[in-house]
Amino acid sequence: MPRVNYRTSDVKLMARMMRAEAEGEGKQGMLYVGNVIVNRIVANCLDFKGLR
Repeated sequence: MPRVNYRTSDVKLMARMMRAEAEGEGKQGMLYVGNVIVNRIVANCLDFKGLR
């Protein structure tokens, strides 16, 4: 069960953000960036307001 609703375009955008932020850190670093993105959406962070 996903933590947030998503579309294919959302997955592609998140993959681009993860790679841009942590490509040099390897898969583990990119996974951490992805976790931060999802946590901010779940927490309704001000930077991601209105995405729920």
